[in-house]
Amino acid sequence: MRNFLLVLLLSFSQNTIFASEWQVDTSAKNLVQCTSEVVVLTFDGVTDNIDGYLYWEGDSMFQTNSKLYFEVDLNTLETGMSKRDRDMRDVLETPKWQFTSFEGQISSVEKIDSTVTAFQIWTTGKMFIHGVSQEMEIPGIVTIETDGRMRVVCDFVVLLSDFNIEAPSLAAFVKVSNEIKLHLDFYLNESK
Repeated sequence: MRNFLLVLLLSFSQNTIFASEWQVDTSAKNLVQCTSEVVVLTFDGVTDNIDGYLYWEGDSMFQTNSKLYFEVDLNTLETGMSKRDRDMRDVLETPKWQFTSFEGQISSVEKIDSTVTAFQIWTTGKMFIHGVSQEMEIPGIVTIETDGRMRVVCDFVVLLSDFNIEAPSLAAFVKVSNEIKLHLDFYLNESK
């Protein structure tokens, strides 16, 4: 009798627990853009090579126990000039640290519109670049598109020095800014 009650209880509890997991749609037109500046020049490193997931428990979006992980292959960043691409990979030491990643959770959510298809979110977690992990808070906008996909857009700044990366020089006297602006715009599909 005791085993029967235990099986019944476990069956009931599994049917009442809801969760949702979304995976990056790697076939979508995703964008990861790193913008660097020098005195008279701004250039972007761009890739669409982002992967990862967003997960939460509960029957409504972002309810509880959220987890997220996203990574970018730094070898796929392109600036439009092959020498600059090689120099960037040398500075980032991509043979040693090919991927950058962010792992964390959603710390806050606000609905942006009354139709509940757009949310302002804040995430907290660890950014990993060049062998160094740093705690970060990253804001973003999440929308549910008409095709059912989730779109994530976020803008934030990282400092090269926070990740033990020395800002390179383009010439003997022109140094790249320590501040790198990141813009991400990517899509996720719900896992079934």
